[in-house]
Amino acid sequence: MIEHDIIVVGGGLAGSRAAVAVAQKYPHLSIGMVSKVHPIRSHSIAAQGGMAAALGNVDANDDWLTHAFDTVKGSDYLADQNAVEILTKSARATIIDLEHMGVLFSRDGAGKIAQRPFGGHTNSRVCYAADKTGHAILHELVSGLIRYGTKLYQEWYVMQLIYEEGEVKGLVAYCIETGEVEVMRSKAVLFATGGYGRVFNTTSNDFASTGDGLCLTAIEGLPLQDMEFVQFHPTGLYPVGVLISEAVRGEGAYLINDLGDRFMANYPISANKMELAPRDITSRNIDREIRAGRGINGGSYVHLDVRHLGREKIISRIPFAREEGMRLLGIDCIDHPLPVRPTVHYSMGGIPTNIDCQAIGLDNHVISGFFAAGECACVSVHGANRLGANSLLECVVFGQRAGEKIAEYAIDRAMPNLNPTVYKDAATAKIKALLDRTGSTRISHLRQELQDLTTAHCGIYRDAANLSNGLEQIQLLKHRYEHDLHIDDRGTVFNLELTAALELQSLLTVGEIIMASALQRQESRGAHSRSDYPHRDDRNFLQHTLGYLKDREIKITSRPVDLSLTQVDLDRFTPQERKY
Repeated sequence: MIEHDIIVVGGGLAGSRAAVAVAQKYPHLSIGMVSKVHPIRSHSIAAQGGMAAALGNVDANDDWLTHAFDTVKGSDYLADQNAVEILTKSARATIIDLEHMGVLFSRDGAGKIAQRPFGGHTNSRVCYAADKTGHAILHELVSGLIRYGTKLYQEWYVMQLIYEEGEVKGLVAYCIETGEVEVMRSKAVLFATGGYGRVFNTTSNDFASTGDGLCLTAIEGLPLQDMEFVQFHPTGLYPVGVLISEAVRGEGAYLINDLGDRFMANYPISANKMELAPRDITSRNIDREIRAGRGINGGSYVHLDVRHLGREKIISRIPFAREEGMRLLGIDCIDHPLPVRPTVHYSMGGIPTNIDCQAIGLDNHVISGFFAAGECACVSVHGANRLGANSLLECVVFGQRAGEKIAEYAIDRAMPNLNPTVYKDAATAKIKALLDRTGSTRISHLRQELQDLTTAHCGIYRDAANLSNGLEQIQLLKHRYEHDLHIDDRGTVFNLELTAALELQSLLTVGEIIMASALQRQESRGAHSRSDYPHRDDRNFLQHTLGYLKDREIKITSRPVDLSLTQVDLDRFTPQERKY
């Protein structure tokens, strides 16, 4: 049995910042980091646009309260305002801290950290490293992991969260390289496992974003919060789905339909902000253009045009966007517009936590020994819709906070008691059962069917009939997974087919909870748009959704939203209609 004081699952921004925070403040604590990919291959590396912070380098009158209001308004008033206050108040110090670590932020002409505009933000407050910001930050944090001697278990797949007697005591993990199964005991576990974009068929997320941490949490009967809120980024490169960063629109790109119109001006809700309207609004407007036959050549995409920015600005400010267009489609955006359409990008929902990153249960009680941060968590600073450049900020702010709080929790605690043999035997039996399956359904085929199903029944627009039908069809897919799966590779050493089978269970579980949560929320709010309930309903749904498993069936309940900032600024933070 492997033992550490603290185990961090996930090596992206949130997990790495947490591990570094523990090592900086409590160097005598033993930290183990478990990741199914090497930390530097975590999806955080793909984050492009930047990190929001009210530094005032461009707009001197910017402040944390304006940033907080933009965030709450962008969330369609579903964000917990106590968490938003922490996020936005901490932003300035977080940027300075990262700079001191060695992150090379882009500079303005005066040598200050450059800041660009972003959708839904009142001021130009997004700090960036060209359009490779996640790459710049994660490299420094992973260097910190190495510098502080964090024990890395890279390419290990977590199979079970050990949750007994109301306490998380560790986990069971499978080493992909060797086939070894190990029980890992710890005083506390932090999940920083990222999102679940691969539940859908077109996504900007990498292949590892399969919602594993969320599935492991749900299997233990613990709730997942606000899973119906899935963000579609407006500008996925068509047809591959790879992200073209919001930084491109922040630098002045135009969205153009087949008529040559900047069509965002034609929609009252976005006419003032144009291409810098929030993501949920922009995605729906693009989808409306396509449905109305105004996609390019009547097709399923519109154009993102940066030609007017000029060669020098494109190469200096958005080089990665240009590289992606050339690499994937052979299109150089200096000379030609890029084809784009909405792509699944971010999960607002996740493991519910309090502001100290402690996972909470159905009755708001703290789950002893269990913490979560980053995209897999729902603290909730994004509510029904995340503003661009707030995700990197959340990962680093609450990653650091999670590291500090989990260390304070673990420092004086004894190791929990558990019987490792029971858990190891169960995991070994599960692997054997998967490898023994000789049905007719290939993993890749079943995964594609699930992704197509979720996209068709729970996409940008939803309704009761489609959602109900989708839930029925997911049951059939689950039955085939259990009784008709086929695996060719019978080995245990670096068996990627086995890993894919384990990930498919995560996708099925998470997909079902997303759809059930979407069916329950009979309103339109943020990224959740119901054609049969087109208006927001604060009377009945200004509350967080909690979806959980009980007796293998999904149940739905709710908990209230924190509105504490209304005491600071009643006029702005009281829920009201979103207008831009």
